[in-house]
Amino acid sequence: MDEVTADAYLRRIAAARPGSPDDEALRALHLRHLRAVPFENLAIHLGEEIVLAEQPLLDKIVRARRGGFCYELNGAFAALLRTLGYEVELLAARVFGPEGIGIPYDHLALRVRTCTGSWLVDVGFGRHSHHPLRLDSEAEQTDPGGLFRIVETPEGDLDVYRDGEAQYRLEQRPRELVDFEAGCWWQRTSPSSHFRRSLVCSRLTENGRVTLSGRTLVITGADGAREERELDAAEVLPAYRSHFGVVLDREPVLVSAGEEDERGGWRD
Repeated sequence: MDEVTADAYLRRIAAARPGSPDDEALRALHLRHLRAVPFENLAIHLGEEIVLAEQPLLDKIVRARRGGFCYELNGAFAALLRTLGYEVELLAARVFGPEGIGIPYDHLALRVRTCTGSWLVDVGFGRHSHHPLRLDSEAEQTDPGGLFRIVETPEGDLDVYRDGEAQYRLEQRPRELVDFEAGCWWQRTSPSSHFRRSLVCSRLTENGRVTLSGRTLVITGADGAREERELDAAEVLPAYRSHFGVVLDREPVLVSAGEEDERGGWRD
């Protein structure tokens, strides 16, 4: 990433360029990213391609001011952090769900090393920690997003817990962005994929969280108070624009498995 693009990225997340790649700056960048760039899977339901390469990711997140899911958000954030002087590695994870653990390369997270040690950085997991988590400690870590703990498994992986519930199992071997292409393809196309079966755009706010799931708008306050309402068709695109800064020319619509998406021309 060149310096001009890095400056544009920093403007996108309303962050100042840090004086040095230290812990304090990493915390600030992490939080600002979560508040500025939404977690969303709209591309899947708009028939858009998802290309796991640095320039397409930056074009989408920085220039088009869109969001994305884990491969896109953490992939782009890794490029920014490296440009700012951080040592960054991509790590693969498998997500725990009601039916057990997910596929290999189910999730992409980051290991960032600073002068104080290693940190788990993850701006692409929906509801998660607001700040980086220490990777070199099994102690409980208190965060506005919950109580976290990272525990090494007998096989040498790391299980990430939030409020006592396992979130994902993190491998410690560094990966390349291209390694996640098969997992990304599965998430986009499989009828078993949560992302194929749902439509979501969600962003952390200073007071809680705002989420648009289909036409259901949910605004959650810091105290847990929840406001939910169904939007009319005419309200959907303005809601994407006003709550997430996402400008669309048509409403994303769920497409059933095996059905051709005439807007994008691809089929399972």
